Amino acid sequence: MAKRKRVFSPMDLEYIIIERPVVDDNLQGANEGIFGYTLEKAIGPPPLPPPPILSVTSAVLTAEEAQAKNDEPGFIAIPNMPVMLIEPRMAADFGVQVSADAVVDAKARQMSWGIESVGANLSLMDGSGVRVVVIDTGIDADHPAFATKRIVGQNFTGGDPKDFADKHGHGTHCAGTIFGDSVDGVRIGVAPGIKDVFIAKALDDTGRGSTKAVLDALRWAAQIKAQVVSMSIGFDFPGMVQRLVKSGQEVPFATSIALVAYRETLKQFELCVADLLQENASSQGMVIAAASGNESRANENPKNVVGVSVPAAASPDIISVGAALRNANGALEIAPFSNVGPRLSAPGVDIVSARPGGGLVAMNGTSMACPHVAGVAALWWQSERESGNAESALAVRANVIAFAKPAGFAPGVPVVSRGKGLAKAP
Repeated sequence: MAKRKRVFSPMDLEYIIIERPVVDDNLQGANEGIFGYTLEKAIGPPPLPPPPILSVTSAVLTAEEAQAKNDEPGFIAIPNMPVMLIEPRMAADFGVQVSADAVVDAKARQMSWGIESVGANLSLMDGSGVRVVVIDTGIDADHPAFATKRIVGQNFTGGDPKDFADKHGHGTHCAGTIFGDSVDGVRIGVAPGIKDVFIAKALDDTGRGSTKAVLDALRWAAQIKAQVVSMSIGFDFPGMVQRLVKSGQEVPFATSIALVAYRETLKQFELCVADLLQENASSQGMVIAAASGNESRANENPKNVVGVSVPAAASPDIISVGAALRNANGALEIAPFSNVGPRLSAPGVDIVSARPGGGLVAMNGTSMACPHVAGVAALWWQSERESGNAESALAVRANVIAFAKPAGFAPGVPVVSRGKGLAKAP
């Protein structure tokens, strides 16, 4: 069958070039994935899994060069879609009532309210032995919240690959919610027993990155056999349109180019995620939690809502997370900025966690909800292991979703906004 042609705009663009292996079923079997792990090898455990063989590079190409690359067996060339962090929101901009001082309240309670809400404070699990990757802006490794952690990091934004310091603050806050130790007497981490942590700096100090950086980070996560991945990031469609317009392209054509890039990126991202989640003799699979996005404006009009953004929407097996808040009566509602259609919800307003340079700070957003679910997934992973069950991302993912509860939400909060309900620890 002839290979389908992909046609892009006649202007030079930065492309991601993905090289996928051309598998010979007679030699390697049909179950070998793009990261090089086979379902069945020789009898007995292999000494080491083969290295990942997905190759992701980038280059500025003309449309003709991109077309020629797409015609080569095993190669895909797609425009490099920009990525950005899912920016935290100011509660006042959405008419959301928050605490006058969330940090003071957390100190009085001795924990961030999200810890209690998901039941982590009552769980017998603490995340011990679970390997977690945070794909974000890096981490402040010197923060007291991470003093007991063994941190391994990688920078995928360019420059020194070992410089994964967080000069933005987003990644440090998210990491603190997943596994941070107590700070100033305040518990901030859902799974503080996690000791081996892995930081993928895929966003620079302005909070921006690229699809290539995210794919490289996911490839790295597969190499180190991560069990849980947290991503509070989104593909920046408007940003790509603006960049193309600034380069001289007219708006309709810039929009068309960005749409092609978005569509093709979504396809390839879904394929990569499917391979990451694959469970076989060499891999237990992986649970991925992703923020649903903060683009809705339900405070202005209930119809002013946006669906779950990519990459959270890239695969049904990614756990997309909406942001819950506490109203004046203590009941849960969904934040008006939270995109609709998440798989489940978690606390996302007035979330107190680590601040770069030390101390604590409160932030709002689905970015803050996502790490709660990553932490809960780590607790479920430990629970499965200590119950004597075979360690399996499929089982952990099923538990995280199945045990999410609508209890606690105010009457009238629609399922489309909250998903299955609030994530709960074992």
